[in-house]
Amino acid sequence: MRYYKIVYKRRKKRFSVVIEAENRALAMQKFFDLKLGVLIKISETSKPFSFYLKEIQEKINDPIKGRRVDIETLISIIDQISIMIDAGLPLNIALAETVKTQEDRMLKAIFTQIMEDIEGGKSFFEAAKRFKKQLGFLTLSMIRLGEETGTLPESLNHLSKILQAILDNRRKFKKATRYPLFVMFAMMISFVIVIVMVIPQFKQFFEETKMELPLPTKFLLWLEHSVVTFGPYILISALTVFFTLLIFYSKNEKVRLFLDKWLLKVYIIGEATLYAMVSRFIYVFRVLVEAGIPMIDALKIASEIVENSYIKKELEKISLAIEEGRTLYNGFEDSRLFENMVVEMIKAGEIGGGLGKMLGKVSKIYQDRFDYIVDNIAALIEPILIAAIAGFVLTLSLGIFLPMWNLVNLAG
Repeated sequence: MRYYKIVYKRRKKRFSVVIEAENRALAMQKFFDLKLGVLIKISETSKPFSFYLKEIQEKINDPIKGRRVDIETLISIIDQISIMIDAGLPLNIALAETVKTQEDRMLKAIFTQIMEDIEGGKSFFEAAKRFKKQLGFLTLSMIRLGEETGTLPESLNHLSKILQAILDNRRKFKKATRYPLFVMFAMMISFVIVIVMVIPQFKQFFEETKMELPLPTKFLLWLEHSVVTFGPYILISALTVFFTLLIFYSKNEKVRLFLDKWLLKVYIIGEATLYAMVSRFIYVFRVLVEAGIPMIDALKIASEIVENSYIKKELEKISLAIEEGRTLYNGFEDSRLFENMVVEMIKAGEIGGGLGKMLGKVSKIYQDRFDYIVDNIAALIEPILIAAIAGFVLTLSLGIFLPMWNLVNLAG
């Protein structure tokens, strides 16, 4: 898009206006449509600063943001649409009734636009695919499945159950990690307060004694000096590293793959992430296969909802094996995510004709493992917390009381 500055005359006075257009002719046509006055001169110019401000203001005021919608509200909307369509209401009427009662500005704007596009002649999928970033690949895939097979209410119902399972897993994990995170945060705050406010009170006393200080005391004094002198720089450096990694994670595929693979090696978090992602993948894959979706398409759709790039890359080996003409269990075997027991279960289900049932059992295995970690996360982390607290108390006690005991011995 180009910008043209037009000088025009009205009532013997000169004015100017900048018009955005693809070429000079269109710019002149837009000017004549505005009926501002007599055109004197037209010339191409750079984008005015006011246009940048206008774009920023439009982005701020636009309810549709470049992020995922609230999953809980989306589930509620999908349930409403599914029930109304199943009751015999036309899709546009179901959307209109759903939008009326919606309070979420972003979702209301998205589904209003979808409704208008449907009334303009587009299909549900064609109208919704422009909001792929907000609604997610899974939502669009299930909408497309429902339209192509003529089972839109059933597909939306399946979608609602899948999204609810994802939401429940996230809630469980957040609830389970809330207490350990609070304890660790409280320990960090306490440690900083002790180092900054308590240790300086003993520092002058230790210096006046001119005695050889024990190693724990030297460590505490060094720590106090580092925190007081370089604390702001340490904090700024840590934030800089964090945001740099965040930018590289979102922009660079190799960095994202490395960090996602490293995350799976983190104690407790790695196992919980693996079990949650694999369970979600197999559950969605089973639902799609039972709905009649071709196996390769079902695998690709199911892998798209996996957020960890390393797990996603390994799962893509399954569809690659199918494309090469090999069996499903060969693909599971190629992937380094599944143990032999799971591969044998898939093999038995594929050969015996009970693949859907066997996939359900495998999904339950991983879901049970995830639930076990989440339910016992406090007990699993407790030894680490106890060791950290013990180390903190021991270092503090030895650093402060050892010099005092030495002075008592000298005085005796």
